[in-house]
Amino acid sequence: MIEKGELSMEIETKHYGVLDYHVLEGIADWVRVVDKEGVIVYANKSMKEELGDEIVGIPCSASHCGLNNCNFCITKRSIETGEVIQKEEKIYGNFYSVKSSPVKDSNGNIYAAVEVFRDVTRERKLELELIGKNKKINKDLQFAKRIQEKILPRKGVSESVKLDYIYKPSEILSGDMFDMFNIDDDNIGIYISDVSGKGIAASMMTMFIRQSMRVMKDDIKNPSDALSELHRRFLSLNLEVDNYFTIFYGIYNRNTREFRYVNAGHNCIPIRYNDNDLKLLYNKGYPITSLFDKIDYEEKSVQLELGDKILLYTDGITEARDSSGNEFGLDEVLNIIKEHPNNILNIIEDKIINHSWGEQQDDFAIVLLEVMG
Repeated sequence: MIEKGELSMEIETKHYGVLDYHVLEGIADWVRVVDKEGVIVYANKSMKEELGDEIVGIPCSASHCGLNNCNFCITKRSIETGEVIQKEEKIYGNFYSVKSSPVKDSNGNIYAAVEVFRDVTRERKLELELIGKNKKINKDLQFAKRIQEKILPRKGVSESVKLDYIYKPSEILSGDMFDMFNIDDDNIGIYISDVSGKGIAASMMTMFIRQSMRVMKDDIKNPSDALSELHRRFLSLNLEVDNYFTIFYGIYNRNTREFRYVNAGHNCIPIRYNDNDLKLLYNKGYPITSLFDKIDYEEKSVQLELGDKILLYTDGITEARDSSGNEFGLDEVLNIIKEHPNNILNIIEDKIINHSWGEQQDDFAIVLLEVMG
């Protein structure tokens, strides 16, 4: 079969009778020649077998296409301008890619155009099918996004703790997740996690984390034991090594105001601060990963007072990069807390947007807790 590009060449002849059409007869693509008056003077065997012998000698508008396709007639334009032009037409339910090339005589004068019709129905149907599937996938993703947003804890004051946050996926779904829940009459649990990767798989893992943490809270009142159990449940999923996540988990006692916490590889160090003091809640621990059969976590605690705040965040904040590749960094977060302690969430978000020129490359979550009376 002669490729379409091979027929876009200029054909030189003195008159129609000399034009050697037999070369075109064996081509599977349809080929026709249209003169300056718009009359079909030649159609190859493949085209006549589909449309009939009578198409030769009639105006091209009266053949297969009708007047609707004359709004942009590539044949007329090729004859007038000498251009090689291509468009797509739908003929009797099939899709054709049509290329029109000028035909010149030996003096270089254009007297006709040769058109090559290639059936691209299979490709277009696959394309339309793919578009339909993509629309369905996008609809499902939007539904999953609404679910992911709806399960976030409610902002505001609850049980002597005020919660506020900003949550921004870089794509439709996020691999960052946080939650706050009542454990019993005295204790409140809160965590923030960051799943490796992005998109659907990462968001599904956030659902696993949320469900597991809420199921365990009634039986395990100890942060270190809770993460060890979370790791055990994660191993039962039998995932690959590159599937893992980090999590910082703390339990706040309303009566004693003690905050006990553990860290499973979450490298974004939470920050406790008030009007007079600022402290990083350092702790070490391995991520939740299938690399280890069993992980024990060290538990630390800090005594909180009225008005104390704890800022939790993910690496979409500290690792946001500007046009030169410079990270936003922990120091900038600390500077914002010192300079704007009462409006840090919105200021961090604005500065991240400006720092990264509005191009968010990673999910990010910023969570702010405040001890209330």
